[in-house]
Parts: sequence; structure tokens; C-alpha cells
Amino acid sequence: MSRFLKQQYLSLEAYTPGEQPRDKQYIKLNTNESPFPPSEAVINAVNADEVRDLRLYSDPECKALKTALAELYEVSPNNIYLSNGSDDILNFSFMAFSENGVVFPEISYGFYKVFAELHNVSYTAIPLKDDFSIDPADYNVNGRLIVIANPNAPTGLCLDLGQIEGILKANPDSVVLIDEAYIDFGGESCFKLTKQYKNLLVVGTFSKSRSMAGARLGFAIADEELISDLERIKYSTNPYNINRLTLAAGTAAVKDNGYYMDNCRKIIQNREYTTLELEKLGFFVLPSKANFVFAKSEKIGGEELYLKLKANGILVRHFKTEKIKDFNRITIGSKEEMEKFIEVTTKILEGTL
Repeated sequence: MSRFLKQQYLSLEAYTPGEQPRDKQYIKLNTNESPFPPSEAVINAVNADEVRDLRLYSDPECKALKTALAELYEVSPNNIYLSNGSDDILNFSFMAFSENGVVFPEISYGFYKVFAELHNVSYTAIPLKDDFSIDPADYNVNGRLIVIANPNAPTGLCLDLGQIEGILKANPDSVVLIDEAYIDFGGESCFKLTKQYKNLLVVGTFSKSRSMAGARLGFAIADEELISDLERIKYSTNPYNINRLTLAAGTAAVKDNGYYMDNCRKIIQNREYTTLELEKLGFFVLPSKANFVFAKSEKIGGEELYLKLKANGILVRHFKTEKIKDFNRITIGSKEEMEKFIEVTTKILEGTL
């Protein structure tokens, strides 16, 4: 690093994205991307006319996409916020709502800790229970920003609406941010609770269930006062932070929602297949509601399995954190990809690979 970097950033430990190697073709089961392409409606929306209009700024108010999302979720467009990926929304939320500090699970999305340290916010990382679940009673911290991924990552475990509502009731002076990146794969969204609780901020993404990880598009649903807070920060940084092509693609994706929900059902089926096959091989697999499973084997260490899979053309995500180092997070891909993953894993355990 240079001698010009501000002192407060010298010790900042940046988020580590999943591997994107280019040395050979891999079956990528490491970054929770969709195995399915965007719908034909999305492909058609990103057309030559839209490309020609790249000379023009995008709509900072994102009216067409806000309207489409509002219709889908049965809220007002004033209850919708849009940004350049859900990470942007998380970042702005840490800026806006963490004056009294923030709490989040100790084992969860790694960016929460990064954002807290980036903005010099005091934080508490709350341990999970022995079964890797979140105990809502641990989040009675009224006044501090509460951030929970639901389903959680990398575990895939999910709180129900009653548990989330309990956290909201116990913390009327806290913003409760529920990060629903994986909610479409078997969980129940809590967005309807935003009509009852002004302190609830529900964050979603187009990266997972809507097959648009490369487009960088996220959204939030909340009371319009919270949305206004986020808009204030957006317009103070980069009001054009969603490009024209992404807005067109996102609007088409929302209007073609049935296609994506069908794909989610296929991924759920593939997740059930993968879980069953791993259990047959002696793996312990947490009951996931996401587009991945979190699994470990007594026959092989987590890092060793990760490395052997990689050597055989399959990428999964391994974390070196002590409490989860025996596990690997395995994205659910197509049926063919999961069959290949099980085949290779079987051979590794048999010692033939």
C-alpha cells in the first residue's frame, strides 16, 4: 500500500470474493451463481437500441424498474430502493443506520465485518448456536443496527417470520436489516412485515435467483422514510449508479418472474438430490433453504476435499475459519453438474482420484 492511504484504512481486511480462475474450465460451485441463463425477455431487452443509448445517462429514479418491483411485491414504488448490487445497499445501510453500533452473526456474510471496519463502526459478532442456527434472543440490542442474512450464509439455515417479528418487536429503536439474497430457494420473505414495522429493511438481489450476478443489481423494500434515507446517501455519492442496460434487464426479469421461480424449483430439487447423495456418502449436511449446501465428512478434511475437487475441475467454497474449517459450501448447479460433483466426490473418498 502507498504512504498516502489514510491511517484508518491501514489495517482494513478486505472481503475475499470467491475464486474466478481462468487456467481451465471448471464446474463452478463456489460463488452461488445460477446455472440458468437470464430469460429470453431479458436478452431481448438488452438490445441494439439500448446500447446506442449508452451515450445518455440512466434514469436516476429507476422509475420503470421500481414500478415493476412494486407491482410484484404489492407495495408502493416509494417503498423500493435500487442500487448497484445489494452490497451497495448494505454499505449505505452501515453508513446510515449504525451510529450506535451494529450486531450480526459471527458466522455469516463476510462483508458485514468489512463494512463495519470500513466505516469505523463498533460491532458485535454474535456466535451461532451449536447447531449453527441463529438465536433471536441474542439480538435484543435495542438502538444498534441489526444485520441478519436469512437464509444465512454459508449455513443455509433460515429464521421463520415469527422469529423475525420477535426481533422487530424487541428492538423498536433499531433498524433491522434482513439480507434475503437467498430467500427464493425455500424461505419465506418478510417484506410484508415492512407495512407493520417502520424499522424493517429487507434487502434483495438479482444475482442469485434472477441469474444476473454480472449485472450488479440489488433492491430494498422498507417504509418510505428508510428508503428516503438511502436515497439521500445515493444522491450524495452517485445518483446514476445503475447503468441503462442493467435497468432494462432488471425490469424485464421482474416482468418474467415465473421463469425465475420455475428455475428456483429446479434448484431446490437439485439441492434435495445433492443432500441425499452426500448423506449416502456419510456427509453431515445442514438443512439448507438456499441455493447451496454446507457439508462436512468425517472421512476427509474440508480443505483437502476442496483441493482435490479443484484439481479435478470442480470449485467449491472453503473457509479457513476455525469453527467451519471442516465444512465446504457447495453451490447447487444443474442436475448434470451435481451428478458430476457426486461422482468425483465418491472417487475422492474411495481413493481413486
